[in-house]
Amino acid sequence: MPLNLTQKILKEHLVEGKLEPGSEIGIKVDQALIQDATGTMVWQQFHSFGLPRIRVPQCVTYVDHNILQTDYRNPDDHLFLQTMAARYGAVFSRPGNGISHFCHLERFDIPGQTMIGSDSHTCSAGAMAMLAIGTGGAEVAAAMAGEPFYIPCPKVVRVNLAGNLPPWVSAKDVILELLRRLTVKGGIGRVCEYVGPALGHLSVYERETICNMTQELGATSGLFPSDEMTQRLLRAQKRERDWKALAPDPGAPYDEETKIDLAKLEPLIAKPSSPDNVVPVRQVAGTPVRQVAVGSSVNSSYRDLALVGAILRGKHIAPNLHMTLSPGSRQILINILKNGYYADYVTAGVQDRGVACGPCIGMGAAPPSGGNSIRTFNRNFKGRSGTEDDYVWLCSPETAAATALTGVITDPRTLGVPPQIREPDEYVLYTEDFLAPAANGDKVEIFTGPNIVPPPPVPVLMESLKGRVLLKLGDNISTDHILPGGNDVLPLRSNIPAISEYTFRFVDPSFPKRAREAGGGFVVGGENWGQGSSREHAAIAPMYLGVKAILAKSYARIHESNLVNFGIVPLRFSNPGDYDSIDQGDELEMPGIRGALSAGRPVEVRNVTKKREYKLAPKLSPRQIEMLLAGGLTNYLKKKWAAPRARA
Repeated sequence: MPLNLTQKILKEHLVEGKLEPGSEIGIKVDQALIQDATGTMVWQQFHSFGLPRIRVPQCVTYVDHNILQTDYRNPDDHLFLQTMAARYGAVFSRPGNGISHFCHLERFDIPGQTMIGSDSHTCSAGAMAMLAIGTGGAEVAAAMAGEPFYIPCPKVVRVNLAGNLPPWVSAKDVILELLRRLTVKGGIGRVCEYVGPALGHLSVYERETICNMTQELGATSGLFPSDEMTQRLLRAQKRERDWKALAPDPGAPYDEETKIDLAKLEPLIAKPSSPDNVVPVRQVAGTPVRQVAVGSSVNSSYRDLALVGAILRGKHIAPNLHMTLSPGSRQILINILKNGYYADYVTAGVQDRGVACGPCIGMGAAPPSGGNSIRTFNRNFKGRSGTEDDYVWLCSPETAAATALTGVITDPRTLGVPPQIREPDEYVLYTEDFLAPAANGDKVEIFTGPNIVPPPPVPVLMESLKGRVLLKLGDNISTDHILPGGNDVLPLRSNIPAISEYTFRFVDPSFPKRAREAGGGFVVGGENWGQGSSREHAAIAPMYLGVKAILAKSYARIHESNLVNFGIVPLRFSNPGDYDSIDQGDELEMPGIRGALSAGRPVEVRNVTKKREYKLAPKLSPRQIEMLLAGGLTNYLKKKWAAPRARA
């Protein structure tokens, strides 16, 4: 039977389960990716396992989200990550070396391999024909300990790309068109597999843009074949030995299909404050702008940054706005410097924010209050930029550059003939800031500063639960809403008691105090609860504050797993009317919840305030139920590993 590319890679790596959409499978992991905003938790959890060395073939730890060193906390975390990597067998990418997704593409992505990462945009590596999946840090730590990675077997969507991109239209407009059609919930439980005749014109870096933002569809991953374009890039990176041809079989089946005629696309832009709020640029042209930001983990490749530099050449940005640059890697920065494009930024008045994610996660370059910020980034959730009343728009580098010159949102097609950018046949390589692990890891002393606090223990699920509804929210609540980033929050990522004070900061700043005073309780939400970032702090902090269960209509994949990993029960409404009847402040009881979960029965929920009863059921595998009963993933694994020793 012919197989699509997703099925081929899954079949080769399958260790548990069957390749039937929706059923849980376990796959062997070839590579693990860690970044600093989530990595301290990853390494603390791995350290708690007591293993002498990682058991995954390749692991790289990046410092790319939070390279600002305004006090001791960030540099302490950086040293902690460096010494952990050296001791346990991981490569360490130093601060300023680059954003994980671009550095990994340059040096480590290999067609046909699997990778999981504690960053939701790990799926960027699908541009190199890797099945790469973002997940919570606890699951990355488990994979580093040699455990399979478990996911619901995804459906596979055939995204047929045909035609050639018109002038001033690029890969960002392709993924924005897909978001316009499918929304931020349209990819849940799916891998988007990109095929079609247009692939002959899309470079790997353009594919990275599409795969990176496939995550914004809620998708498990995005995947391109490995072809001549893949070979060309690996040759330019002096890694052609890693290339092999990979493609779906002729006539391979797919669960769903959609087609995009690239020739019919026009410049698009996502309005505030959701990546799927997409309209043609021409419809909003003329809107005043206060900030333009180029780069970060999407659209900061050589092609993108050279193009913006060429558009800015000999000109200056408009006086009413501020423009920033965040290159994808030091290697990309070196290459645009070599070819003169960096000088175009400097003379145009652009501020270099350094080689880091930076403004994307609110680490510097926050927009002014109420001011429109035009960004080539991947997310524009309210408050993510670091400004509570932000108005962030997402667009292509072409649209961002045109807007920077005029001071208002501008359709780049008004600029005339676009500059032609050719990617180098051979890049100037930069590898000096990848540090290999120590040969004798047991000799490495782990650095821990005063802000690095061990994660709080996860309580074992009680026989029955009761408490107050602490907060009720609607659809598409992101992890930025639950536990935001920002330059005052991210330095606390190693200190759960401290960072928990920012839980629901931009939604209800009184939440932490109310949760403590109530002795914990419940949170109620709508569809797609927990979309966005993989940061497990959005599960750990509520757990620390006593949240026992979430009652929602549906969940984003990564966050639902994170809730289970840290002992919070993710319950689902089967009747929308039940959601409508619960209010903040209602007292709820869940008698016998532990027994119900063990037996696979719906959980009985009593609304004592409203004198109503509901039945809610989680959508979890038997393994995940065991984890909840054990008190989360770490406790579950320790119990699992102890069983063979006890029998011996």
